[in-house]
Amino acid sequence: MHRITITQARELLQSKKLSSTQLTEAVFDRIDLVEDKVKAFTHLMRDKALQQAKAADSKIARGEEQPLLGIPIALKDLICTSGSLTTCASNILNQFISPYNATVVNRLQGAGAVIIGKTNMDEFAMGSSNENSSYHPTKNPWALDRVPGGSSGGSAAAVAAHECIAALGSDTGGSIRQPAGFCGVTGLKPTYGRVSRFGLVAFASSLDQIGPITKSVADAAILMNVIGGKDRQDSTSADVPMPDFTQALDRDIKGMRLGIPKEYFTGGMQPEVEKAVQDSIRTLESLGMKTVEVSLPHLNYAVSAYYIIACAEASTNLSRYDGVKYGYRSLNSENLTNMYENTREEGFGEEVKRRIILGTFVLSSGYYDAYYLKAQKVRTLIKQDFENALEECDVIISPVTPYPAFKLGEKLDDPLQMYLADIYTISANLAGIPAMAIPCGFVGEANLPVGLQLMGKHFDEANLIAVGQKFQQVTNFHTQEAPL
Repeated sequence: MHRITITQARELLQSKKLSSTQLTEAVFDRIDLVEDKVKAFTHLMRDKALQQAKAADSKIARGEEQPLLGIPIALKDLICTSGSLTTCASNILNQFISPYNATVVNRLQGAGAVIIGKTNMDEFAMGSSNENSSYHPTKNPWALDRVPGGSSGGSAAAVAAHECIAALGSDTGGSIRQPAGFCGVTGLKPTYGRVSRFGLVAFASSLDQIGPITKSVADAAILMNVIGGKDRQDSTSADVPMPDFTQALDRDIKGMRLGIPKEYFTGGMQPEVEKAVQDSIRTLESLGMKTVEVSLPHLNYAVSAYYIIACAEASTNLSRYDGVKYGYRSLNSENLTNMYENTREEGFGEEVKRRIILGTFVLSSGYYDAYYLKAQKVRTLIKQDFENALEECDVIISPVTPYPAFKLGEKLDDPLQMYLADIYTISANLAGIPAMAIPCGFVGEANLPVGLQLMGKHFDEANLIAVGQKFQQVTNFHTQEAPL
């Protein structure tokens, strides 16, 4: 029962072959069975969830219909939920109870969803492996000695392990798509501004975006219909028309142009991963898509530009955690200055401190022009590269990562190698375009999932959904079960 998709759950609930209470209890039974192995959650909301499920059953009995009525959804632990812990997997917020809901939470609840808990993550979304959590590392359901990816690793692992029907994550440089790729599920980073960031604890405000992590493209379309749209509480929320994304599921992709960036296929990719991607290109060609070579000439500068911009914004955003207003406060302090220092030293993990220091440096006098300003200029060039490429094609294709999920602890001592895990995903955030990860194969003795990335024009998530859906209709990678 816990293995079903949103699409299947809606049919069973509305036909009264299944109740929301039964489904929610089945999900918690699954959590009780596998959570000790996977460790996908920071905390659960069992009592609240069962109350929501009972309320959903009452609505169904009255004949009411809502897009997510009675369906258990998990949230990444940086999405504020009123009356519940929102910790960002950080010691500095380990007792913080949000006084309000994020807009996406209000929209999920307005659609009838059952919120079951908060998923683990890299602290403040800074990481590519989920090992930077102050709680515990989450493990990949496909191989428990491997990382699930980051920073939304808990959400991806929970979906892959069937500990929820679907989840929300956030994506700053690949944090939805990379864990989705590593865990063999579907992850969609919407266009910047498509989904409200109100109530999302900020890492890098010009890059962060909330999106769905699901068992199929069809489920991602359903979730996008619920969480997308203009929000007056978020000044970065775009006032653009919201299509019905589920209509794109039936869209014909014959004749659409598939862009293959030559810079993505010039080496550095594991051969088995490249083969899986090339096989996927041939599959899409067989569905009537036409391939064209495109160029993204400034791609080599993307990682450097991203980490300068993201760290600069993180330095500013995280300055609010000072032990005065809320959150953790050091008790071992002699004066105010000492309290500031001790609070931040004790409250933040090593990766967060590393990025704050880097961000503060690039914003400092004498270095702003040399680093931050230059990075913003590179960002503009990358955005233009994508705009030019997407004039020649409808969708750009690439791998999500150059290799499958790596082993726990493998890259912890080499931050640069960890940063390079996001080499194929970062540029979509810099450009602000939508991008989606879908499973496209399995490699190696461990049979690890490979992720395929689709990128499109601003506010054209529908095209990605159309292509992804057609791919999943003729392949079965997304239906494979992790060996838990």
